[in-house]
Amino acid sequence: MNEELHERIREVVASVPEGTVATYGDVAALAGASTPRLVGRVLAEDGHDLPWHRILRADGTPAPHLAREQLARLRAEGVLADGRRIDLRKFRWKPL
Repeated sequence: MNEELHERIREVVASVPEGTVATYGDVAALAGASTPRLVGRVLAEDGHDLPWHRILRADGTPAPHLAREQLARLRAEGVLADGRRIDLRKFRWKPL
């Protein structure tokens, strides 16, 4: 992955406002990435300083290995889960 794409992904994730969520696919589309997997890779390798917890799978669920922490962080921002799923119709970020 080139550095420019890496930075675009970071910028999109950083711009997701508190109290909203986006999917890996949303971020990929906005950043011009060819696949949502690239977003996951950037977050895993270089996302510690980003609001990574606001990025979900396409079905509104958190990454399994981070689910507890991710859901707790979202709950603290007012994003409530129905079980382990976030209602994307209600909480999905709608960038201009």
